Amino acid sequence: MKDFTERSSTPVSSPLSPTPVNDSALRLFELITTSWVSAAVGAAAELGIADAMSETPTPVDQIAKRVGADTDALDRLLRACADLDLVAETSTGVFTLTELGAALRTDSPHSMRGYARWLNSPAERSTMGHLAEAVRTGGPVFEAVHGVPVWTYMGEHPESAALFDQGMTDISAQLTRTLSREYDFGDSRLLIDIGGGKGRLISLLLETHPHLRGVLYDRPEVVDDVDPALTTGALAERCRVEGGDFLTSVPTGGDTYLLASVIHNWNDEDSTRILTHCRHAMAPQGRVLLAEILMPEEPAAARTAKFMDLSMLVHCDGRQRTRAEFTALLDRSGLRLNRIVPCSGVSVVEAVAA
Repeated sequence: MKDFTERSSTPVSSPLSPTPVNDSALRLFELITTSWVSAAVGAAAELGIADAMSETPTPVDQIAKRVGADTDALDRLLRACADLDLVAETSTGVFTLTELGAALRTDSPHSMRGYARWLNSPAERSTMGHLAEAVRTGGPVFEAVHGVPVWTYMGEHPESAALFDQGMTDISAQLTRTLSREYDFGDSRLLIDIGGGKGRLISLLLETHPHLRGVLYDRPEVVDDVDPALTTGALAERCRVEGGDFLTSVPTGGDTYLLASVIHNWNDEDSTRILTHCRHAMAPQGRVLLAEILMPEEPAAARTAKFMDLSMLVHCDGRQRTRAEFTALLDRSGLRLNRIVPCSGVSVVEAVAA
């Protein structure tokens, strides 16, 4: 039987109906079932399958033993993952890890395992399931689903918070990894990474630019478990770690304040508060850098920005902003848009004192 999702120039007819399968229905089937694809990737990440595999062909029963899974069920998952190019089935029931699947390894420099686990966690999936209600009301539904706002929930559920932080560390690291070379930090001396998570980005920036000193600033429970590179060795001498709440204050004296994938989490009122703190704290002639995925001003393909924007709507009343929206936000914060520097993963919105 022909796979329902396979495309063909010849219409596929059902023996029960003279009507051929419509191309639009085929395309919609593909779109509707993308949640199944995401669930499979998330399950592979949660089980640690990539960590248990290599490029050496391995029987499924051995992989199942390593990850603590049912052999038959794992075989069904792996053969689906083979169609996603995460693994290759070299012979029946024997699998190898592909280059794409290797990005689900915990130790990969390109690891997206944490992000895959977070997006397929019960807290995340149950929230996105209420997107229609968020569109009806125009605001986040996280509190209606879970009983408390998203940031309160994270404080009350440390396991979910840890999963969220790892996921955000993964996605931020991949989107911003080229930032260290594509944006000129030559004039910076003290860089303060606001909402910098576990410090992966600031570690990269300090390694790339030996003249820089840094401050990593995030919630106390986040910075208690920072990148070891910041607490031992040469980087520890050039960077300090501070815990606090950027809605209340930020460290003073920096000439460069970096907020990477931070402002999109907040509505205009809270974003203005955060940026105003940076404006008051920064040194004379300082600058504020917002590393964000910009929403295009005019109709254009921007899948990542548009779907991330829906996630912000559902979870936290944040949004992906256009150049004009950033300009207005900065104006309200005592800052002025100086320029926007497009990088490979994100754009750097550079602001200076108004």
